Amino acid sequence: MPALSAVLVATAALAVLTGCSSAAGTDAPRSATPPPAATTTATTTTPAGASRPVAAAARPRPAAPTEVAIPSLGISAPLMTLGLQADGTVQVPPPDQRATAGWYTGGAVPGEAGAAVIIGHNSTRYGKAVFYRLKDIATGADITVTNARGQATHFTVTAVDSVSKKSFPTQKVYGPTSAHALRLITCDGAFDAAGHPVDNLIVYATQT
Repeated sequence: MPALSAVLVATAALAVLTGCSSAAGTDAPRSATPPPAATTTATTTTPAGASRPVAAAARPRPAAPTEVAIPSLGISAPLMTLGLQADGTVQVPPPDQRATAGWYTGGAVPGEAGAAVIIGHNSTRYGKAVFYRLKDIATGADITVTNARGQATHFTVTAVDSVSKKSFPTQKVYGPTSAHALRLITCDGAFDAAGHPVDNLIVYATQT
């Protein structure tokens, strides 16, 4: 696979969103390109006996994820796809779909090298949401992501962090990594004058 250091994450922009009383906010990269599909080379021999490299077929990316589950918290939720908004910040699931989390398509596909990012609401104006209990997750907990082919990939939680939205660690969350990594993001912390949480909760996990 090409070096992941070639994947660029541009300067972050603070998302202006409606908070976890109505939506989950993240500080997101303006651009994040998935690693290109890997190619391999094989060696073949010409009739004259000389060897020459022949490009093999590109290795397909894993199927898109469709479900995330955290058994220790009783969480099991479908996944929608999320892209970028016009201002370059990452989309979040609509507030009225509070039971659905979203996979950011600009990151890695769960199961391949790189950082896969899943975002879900803590709560919305419609009530408690998919990641309401995410703050209770423990280091070592299992997170299972199932894809469109029914294949399950397991991740183990390595760290949990609560950070101010004003100092969101964009590079750490979205930046290139050779690990098969997963990040879950939701809202956290106290509320500002407008009733929106001022922090994000970030769960870091690696493939088991």
